[in-house]
Amino acid sequence: MTDRSRELRAALEAVRAAARVCQTVQRKLVRSDTLEKKDRSPVTVADFASQAIVCAKLAEALPGDRVVGEEDASELRQDAQAALRANVAERVGAELGRAPGEARVLDWIDLGGADATGDRYWTLDPIDGTKGFLRAEQYAVALGLIEGGEVVLGVLGCPNLELAGTPGALFSAVKGDASRVHALTDDADLAGRKISVAAVSSAADARFCESVEAAHSDQSESARIASRLGIRSEPLRIDSQCKYATVARGDASIYLRLPTREDYREKIWDHAAGMLVVECAGGRVSDAAGKPLDFTHGRTLERNRGVVATSGAIHDEVLAAIREVSG
Repeated sequence: MTDRSRELRAALEAVRAAARVCQTVQRKLVRSDTLEKKDRSPVTVADFASQAIVCAKLAEALPGDRVVGEEDASELRQDAQAALRANVAERVGAELGRAPGEARVLDWIDLGGADATGDRYWTLDPIDGTKGFLRAEQYAVALGLIEGGEVVLGVLGCPNLELAGTPGALFSAVKGDASRVHALTDDADLAGRKISVAAVSSAADARFCESVEAAHSDQSESARIASRLGIRSEPLRIDSQCKYATVARGDASIYLRLPTREDYREKIWDHAAGMLVVECAGGRVSDAAGKPLDFTHGRTLERNRGVVATSGAIHDEVLAAIREVSG
C-alpha cells in the first residue's frame, strides 16, 4: 500500500481548520430566522473562507498539488461585494492567526479552480449541505484525493455530528486501509479509531439514510424501495456527506440518492470522500444500476445515475429492489 501519511496529515489539518471557520461563522451569523429570510450570507462567508483555508493549507504542505473546488472568487472580486470580501478575509485571518490580506485570500480561493483532469488532484466541497448549515444542523467539509481516476484518500469534517456525546467528528479513509473517526477538536488526533459498517444481513433490518431536502433525491421512490425491502424503521434524514459517515460507522445501513431529473449528474466533490469512507469501513458504493462511481469524466459523475451506499452484505438486495420499483 502506498504511504499516504503525508497527504493524510495535510488533509486532516486542512479540514479541521476549515471546520473551525465554519463553526465560528455558524455560531456568530446564523439566526433562527435565517432560512425564512432567505439570507444565504452566512453560508457564503463560510463557503469561501473554508475553501481558502483548505487550499492554503494544501499549497503549503503539498506544493504543486491541484484542487478542484466548488467555488471561485469571481463574485468576491466585484466592487459591490466589498463587505462580503472583507468578512471572508477576516474569518480566514482569525483562523490563521495573521491577516493575509484580501488579495491573498482571493488567490487561495482560486487555487480551487483546477480542471478535473490529469493523474492527480484533490476535489473539495468547502460546505456540503448548505441548508443544513443554515438550519444549524448537519453539514460537512469534504476533501478527496483522486489519482488515476480513483479516489485514494478522503476526509470528511462533520462539525455537528456527535462523537462520544460531543458535537464534532472527523472521518478519514485511505484506500487499502480501514476508515477511522477522529475528534474534530483535537489537532493531535491523527490516528483516530477504526470504524466499520453495521453487521446487517437482511435489508429488512436496515435503516435508511436520506437527504432532508426532497429536491436532492426522490424520496417517494426511496419509500417504495424501503417498502419493497420490508423496512419498517423511519429513515434517518440528514444533510450532506454526513450520510456517508453514518453508514460507515453503523448508524444507518442504506443511503440512497436517486435523481429527481433524468439529465442530472452528481458532482465529484459531493461523493468522492464519502464513498471512500464507506468502502474502507467495509461497505459498498455504486450507482443505481450497480456500476462503480466513475471519476474519470471531469467535474461530474457523467457515466453514473444516482448513488447507492450500503453496509455491503445487503447491496445486491437493495439494487434488486431499485430495479423492481424503478422498472
